[in-house]
Amino acid sequence: MAEKKKEKDRNRTIDPAALEVLAKTEGSGVETAYDRYLNMQPQCNYGNAGICCTICIQGPCRITKKASKGICGAAGYTIVARNLVRSVLGGTSAHSDHGLHTTLALSAVAEGHVKDYGITDPEKLKRVAERMEISTEGRSDQEILKDLVDLALEDFSRINGKYSAWLEKTVVPERIEKFIECNIMPYSIHRTIAESMAQTHMGMDADPVNLVFQALKAALCDYTGMHIATDLSDILFGPPSPSASEANMGVLEENMVNIALHGHNPILSEMVVKAAREMQDEAKAVGAEGIKCMGICCTGNEVLMRQGVAPLTNFLSQELAIMTGAVDAMVVDVQCIMPGIQSVAECYHTKIITTIPNAKIPSSYYIDFDEKRAMEKAKEIVRVAIENFKERDPSKVHIPQVKNKLIAGFSLEAFEELLASVNPDEPYKVITDAVEQGELEGLVLFAGCNNLKVPHDESHYTIAVELAKNNILPVATGCAAGTYAKLGLLNSDAVEKYAGEGLKAFINRLNEANKEKLKGEKLPLIFHMGSCVDNTRAYDLMTALARQWKVDTPKVPYAASAPEAMSEKAVSIGSWCVALGMPVHVGVVPPIPGSPLVDGIALQIAQDVYGGYFMWEEDPKEASRKLLEAIRERTWKLRVHKMAAEKYETELSATW
Repeated sequence: MAEKKKEKDRNRTIDPAALEVLAKTEGSGVETAYDRYLNMQPQCNYGNAGICCTICIQGPCRITKKASKGICGAAGYTIVARNLVRSVLGGTSAHSDHGLHTTLALSAVAEGHVKDYGITDPEKLKRVAERMEISTEGRSDQEILKDLVDLALEDFSRINGKYSAWLEKTVVPERIEKFIECNIMPYSIHRTIAESMAQTHMGMDADPVNLVFQALKAALCDYTGMHIATDLSDILFGPPSPSASEANMGVLEENMVNIALHGHNPILSEMVVKAAREMQDEAKAVGAEGIKCMGICCTGNEVLMRQGVAPLTNFLSQELAIMTGAVDAMVVDVQCIMPGIQSVAECYHTKIITTIPNAKIPSSYYIDFDEKRAMEKAKEIVRVAIENFKERDPSKVHIPQVKNKLIAGFSLEAFEELLASVNPDEPYKVITDAVEQGELEGLVLFAGCNNLKVPHDESHYTIAVELAKNNILPVATGCAAGTYAKLGLLNSDAVEKYAGEGLKAFINRLNEANKEKLKGEKLPLIFHMGSCVDNTRAYDLMTALARQWKVDTPKVPYAASAPEAMSEKAVSIGSWCVALGMPVHVGVVPPIPGSPLVDGIALQIAQDVYGGYFMWEEDPKEASRKLLEAIRERTWKLRVHKMAAEKYETELSATW
């Protein structure tokens, strides 16, 4: 009997624009991630469980009933823990590389070596400097910036002596005490990465608990590098503020030169957007009506937040944007760029332009972006797109007419300003009062990527809607925010459609108090706080609430969710969220369950030590229930402890 052929269904998405492109290109022979996922089935169970070791070349060693240890004698718990450390290091290295790139750009500004960049927000410079205990009185912006940059560089390279300054100055003191007590407080990013790689070498650390604690130490370096990147980007380009735009593939325009900006680093994309706005006449000279920039992934979030550039799509459907036939150039910098975009582009006219020495793609068009010649290089990039507009094949152009209005740009400063319109003296009391009075149950941060192990965008969407109905105040970053932008959850219509009565009343109160600032717009259901590197911005909100309540962060009813986690960066972010006291839901189980011991540390023991913990749950409805339960437990405890403090006239207990 002939074996039944596996049905091939690549429509693993709920995004209507993505579905339209997939349907239009069915049978075209153009391969995308949706096809490759199906071709990859079944995936390796040993890899999924984390019990496959390739650290030395005696392997790969797989833990089975027959072979309970690797060739060197490493048990399953050692293999899983070492793999976890290295996964966290991958994420930490990626974010820290971004942070270092930004720091070096600011160093060039401080030393006067670049002409196209400068200090856009001197007030943010002073606020960050004062937080870091750098003197600002009677000093020039350049002098202050130089000291700030030097301190940031120390946080990358310090060998010993002082602990990481950015970590120490941005979280509550109780967390620092906990990290020192557990010996996971880092001196610097680069030292921690080096010692962690050494610790996971063959024949080194075999203790799973020691290794898990090292993973948390590395994750705190991830937090540090991310926070440096966000602070310095705000100084360089200005903190985001609320602005309106549109999202999804309908933002493409058939008669425009369409440039998609993709990756994570705003150093390049900000300059390309500026150059494109200056070069409209050159586009018209080749028959276009002008130039339009749009974003993909976190570079898209960066230019959306500060420049109002429309998001085109998020991570998983980046290839589908090319398959509209209307993208003249996709300009990429670093991180989350599928190598497959080049193969797809070769079936259309799109030019893939890589720009960074450590993120090249074979056969792509490479332009080495140099900050010292930033505008010159940006214009070179834009001219490639303009010239390529003439190569478009009209018969291949199909733009799905799907787009949604959005409001984004909620930096912590912008968020605080909204709250201050209600309570100028204690802005965050607006949130803490709403929680204490039962109007809000708490808050949740939606973050993370997309992953075809679950249908694209579905888990992000389902969990957000479920929690909003239950009066959870949602904030979002990264590709999670990209989902909400594309599917219409970043606007006021979604408030009316999905918000519970308490959340609706809270948002409407902010609307009423900010009428003039919002200029006729209304606030969205979900507050878009930036790119994935800006998760520290979202965590700063938790720190602000902890300080308002005068408690340690594990007591704050604030959880995180990565419904479609995919990358090593998601593992590192989730790990520092746990260490910093958050319940963290992950919607695609990472390669940990192969060791019940390590799995138990993540799911249970972490809460006893740090107050934060992981929850693995792929079913979005069940994940919503678990998140709601975790937040409600904290809210209930907070109210009980507050009543006890008032009854006995004592301070609210800081511990959880």
